[in-house]
Amino acid sequence: MLGLKLKTDPRWANIAESNLEEILSDHCWCEQKAAANAMYIIINNAEKEDLVTEMTKICIEEMEHFQMVHNIIKTRGYEFGRERKDDYVNELVKFSKKGGTRNDALIERLLFAAMIEARSCERFKVLSENIKDKELAKFYRELMISEANHYTTFLNFARKYKEKIDIEKRWKEWLEFEGELISNYGKKETVHG
Repeated sequence: MLGLKLKTDPRWANIAESNLEEILSDHCWCEQKAAANAMYIIINNAEKEDLVTEMTKICIEEMEHFQMVHNIIKTRGYEFGRERKDDYVNELVKFSKKGGTRNDALIERLLFAAMIEARSCERFKVLSENIKDKELAKFYRELMISEANHYTTFLNFARKYKEKIDIEKRWKEWLEFEGELISNYGKKETVHG
């Protein structure tokens, strides 16, 4: 369903589980950034009522996820680490096409968001199936479903508002780029690392 070109090695879950405090802090910040992205789309596309309605739902849900992860951090006595740079996401930002119309910018932002949600969904699946911590395995299974829904929402809006852009061609370009990019990751206890 996701179309990702390279699957995460299940051994990445072992790396993540070796430092749960770090993966949970990183995950918490990923949820905050996802909420900020949905808000950014709202701010820049206020005239698209259906888009604003759905992005509002996603923004709220992402902040609920932030709160859930933060609660796990507190309950386990971990320290919520400071926000850190996400090299994977920064590389995706560089790949985004610049210039063009406001609508072109919207399409790129939607595809960018869909890409992140797709990879996060896949990573959460790997965690849910490979970590020994049963509570977190169940938690990541539930979040995997949410990420899949967000992925399809972003991609469907890109298709709806495409105008002159060949969405399927551009999405394939995103998938190809991400497939090469992700081969450099999977070695750290971060969601995209």
